[in-house]
Amino acid sequence: MEPPSSVEQMGVVVGRSLADPCRLRDEERYAAVESAQDGVITRDIHRTFPAHDYFKDSDGDGQDSLYKICKAYSVYDDEIGYCQGQSFLAAVLLLHMPEEQTFCVLVKIMYEYGLRSLYKNNFEDLHCKFYQLEKLMQEQLPDLWAHFHDLSLEAHMYASQWFLTLFTAKFPLCMVFHITDLLLSEGLNIIFNVALALLKTSKEDLLQADFEGALKFFRVQLPKRYRAAENARRLMEQACNIKVPTKKLKKYEKEYQTQKVSQLQQEDPIDRYQRENRRLQEASMRLEQENDDLAHELVTSKISLRNHLDQVEDKADVLNKELLNTKERLVETEEEKRRQDEETAQLKEVFRRELEKAESEIKKTTAIIAEYKQICSQLSSRLEKQQVATKEEMDIVRSKVMSCERCRDVFCAEGPLHTLAPSQEGLRASRGDDEKDSLMDQLRELELELAQTKLQLVEAKCRIQELEHQRGVLLNEVQAAKNSWFSKTLGSLKNSSSASTSSSSTSQSYGPISPKEGTS
Repeated sequence: MEPPSSVEQMGVVVGRSLADPCRLRDEERYAAVESAQDGVITRDIHRTFPAHDYFKDSDGDGQDSLYKICKAYSVYDDEIGYCQGQSFLAAVLLLHMPEEQTFCVLVKIMYEYGLRSLYKNNFEDLHCKFYQLEKLMQEQLPDLWAHFHDLSLEAHMYASQWFLTLFTAKFPLCMVFHITDLLLSEGLNIIFNVALALLKTSKEDLLQADFEGALKFFRVQLPKRYRAAENARRLMEQACNIKVPTKKLKKYEKEYQTQKVSQLQQEDPIDRYQRENRRLQEASMRLEQENDDLAHELVTSKISLRNHLDQVEDKADVLNKELLNTKERLVETEEEKRRQDEETAQLKEVFRRELEKAESEIKKTTAIIAEYKQICSQLSSRLEKQQVATKEEMDIVRSKVMSCERCRDVFCAEGPLHTLAPSQEGLRASRGDDEKDSLMDQLRELELELAQTKLQLVEAKCRIQELEHQRGVLLNEVQAAKNSWFSKTLGSLKNSSSASTSSSSTSQSYGPISPKEGTS
């Protein structure tokens, strides 16, 4: 036997294939009829999967559909009616198919799969199942069977819910879905496979437990082990690998019937009735205990749901406050963004004017430098011409002086002035005073003009250097202003963009850029 590959898919496919179209209209008809078990049904409905989202609301669709199905079956099967635990099986089916099909599949399981027979004749078939389970344990788990025999722990004390509710009352839904799939696929005897798998996996713990500890283990600890889907899947694989021959089950059933007949023949009717009464009292006490456990679980679940609801409401209040604060910060951020946009526009205008002013200054400075260069060029050419003219005049003066016998002694051929003896100077002074004075005056004028020209040239070069330096400074300032403007403009745009997406940090991290900062 192989486990179903998909739990929910298998349940839906098999369940819908069992649905009888002839009974699809019976559910509404039977649900409309009054039932004597309405009180019991209503009480059990509130205890059926109280933590599940579909069934937790008293006035929800889940409880309403579940009530209709259970009530319809109680009217449909007037011999047995509604029995405690049927609501869990109906709820499992209802999670996989519509309300009408759930009723049809429930009828199929009760009648054709034999679950209904377990409730008949004072649970006689159910006790036969217990006997078969104990015989299988004696064969496959002899040490555990011996331990239970020493503790006087009988199968009906822990396995009644397994057979009557098909494991749906206590175990997690992920495991229940697997079992339901196997039931619909293989039949009611699959319960023995699952029961033996549970006992095998829990054997070590059960061998160390006493009577009360074993009952508590079956009631509390065992279902918790299979809350994980992986654990439930491994259990189903182990259950499918266990062999439970049908011939042996029939053999054990005959043995049970033979023992029952023999016991009835040998037993006094009064003793039999007393024993049956004790058994019924024990079953009643056990059911009451299970009922109390379910009630306690229901109250605990409601308290847990209430606490969870309070926490969710508190969290919702906190989130609403945060939302309001976020909206306020968003408004403030939008206002800040608008103000920064205005400041950015003002800065752009200021930078544009400054840039135009700087470009105008650069043009003026460039024009002045060009004029100074032109003036310097003109002065240089004029100086060169004057030097050439002065040299020509000096050559003329030199040639005239050298041609004169009286002045030859004054100037040598190389041009320097020789100082003559006082006697000679006195004799010749009177002769060339006028010409000498005129020549000397002309020479001094030429030297003075040359010195002034050189001085003007030096001043022009200094002025050119100063203008070049000013031009470089202005270019640096313009470039710095451009870089500062672009960087601050881009930074402002990035800040504005980040402010719209991260409003909680923008108002604290970035301040407005003033025009003073932009132009500094």
